[in-house]
Amino acid sequence: MKFLEAFLNIFRVPDLRKRMYFTLGLLAVYRFGSQVPTPGINIQRWQEFFGSAQGSMFGLFDLFAGGNIRRLTVFALGIMPYITASIILQLLTVVIPTLEKLQKEGELGRRKITQWTRYLTIVLSVIQSATIAKALEGMSQGIVINPGFGFVLLTILSLTTGSAFIMWLGEQISERGVGNGMSLIIFAGIVVGLPNAIQNIYTNTFVTHEWGAITLVVIIAMMVAVVAFIVLVERGERRIPVQYAKRVVGRRVMGGQSTHMPLKVNAGGVIPVIFASSMMAFPTTMLNLAFVKNITWLNASLQSIRPGEPLYYLLSILAIIFFCFFYVSIIFNPNEAADNMRKYGGFIPGIRPGRNTADYMNNILTKITVVGGIYLSLLWMLPAVMISGIKLQHLALVGTWIDRVAPRFLLEGLNVQFYFGGTSLLIVVGVAMDTINQIEAQLIMRHYEGFTPRSGRIRGRRSSF
Repeated sequence: MKFLEAFLNIFRVPDLRKRMYFTLGLLAVYRFGSQVPTPGINIQRWQEFFGSAQGSMFGLFDLFAGGNIRRLTVFALGIMPYITASIILQLLTVVIPTLEKLQKEGELGRRKITQWTRYLTIVLSVIQSATIAKALEGMSQGIVINPGFGFVLLTILSLTTGSAFIMWLGEQISERGVGNGMSLIIFAGIVVGLPNAIQNIYTNTFVTHEWGAITLVVIIAMMVAVVAFIVLVERGERRIPVQYAKRVVGRRVMGGQSTHMPLKVNAGGVIPVIFASSMMAFPTTMLNLAFVKNITWLNASLQSIRPGEPLYYLLSILAIIFFCFFYVSIIFNPNEAADNMRKYGGFIPGIRPGRNTADYMNNILTKITVVGGIYLSLLWMLPAVMISGIKLQHLALVGTWIDRVAPRFLLEGLNVQFYFGGTSLLIVVGVAMDTINQIEAQLIMRHYEGFTPRSGRIRGRRSSF
């Protein structure tokens, strides 16, 4: 009841109500554009090909494109060019001093980097759309109706314009709506698959009777448990106490307060999973190439790291943990944080300023990053096992025995779609939490109660409603 009251408060505040309508309106425009097909494509032939390549990079990119690759619409590139451009500039900030200075210049530097991100997004969109056009022409399934220079040019124009329009929609939502626009666009593309997921569960349970009542209960309980686990860890942080010494500036005494430095358990968010999934999707994509099929040893090696194979899970977990450390090393520099703390007269109680402080923070960061990597690995692996299982029967020596004694759902999975994809589930929950936090902050700022009990109403004020 309290949650419903907080939800109704959103529409009682004129400014917040306007922002909500604006956000929902632009998301509706995005979904409308997702139904416009790319000119010159035989959609039926393309969907037949896409169905046979679900485990490859096409399936991964289709997740972030909201199903637009499956339908090959003008929004087929989705938000991926913008994400790629943002990551490239973020990495270049570490090695290019000019970008590092811009990042430290505040709002002006941020706007400049955003402008360069837009330009790089257009360049990447042109390159990707040209590659897609040439790849479609080279396929023997008759996907392209009229191959030629005209088709390539039209595809580049259509897909690049679609990607630029999506980028504009995301920026408008972030500036004039509620929540992060880019994240909400990905969120909308994933959530739109919820009806199909419900229909799939209903069909397997009540029509084909592949699942029993116990299986259905276990699936629902597992979904609730995974969502609760995500919320718990995403809110988790290690707080390092920081004490600031008192300083006399003129006639005033400055500092002397105690605060803390929060270090999130999962600082990288979903990015390590995206990087690892992209890297592990390459072998499956290469299996579709003709020259790979003709090389026996290469084909056999790639077959051993397909989704569902034990080696695939092992390499994916190692890749996720590696990218967790890689991304955290980019966004947080213990030496720089220790220097800034010392400049402003801050110190960690019991730790000497300078080098010792940096080593102390680096040690804590290493531990929580390991925990965050294991968390992401479990979150990614559990749904993946439920979808396709672990082909332990393919192991040498013990494979036959495992095939005889292990339950079939462990070896073959339950073929559960959408919400049991680790990447999609993390994005959905993470974006929902971030959006709710922003709405709650807006409500509390206007003296309304938030969604959570601890937010409360600001003391000494009453709502006029």
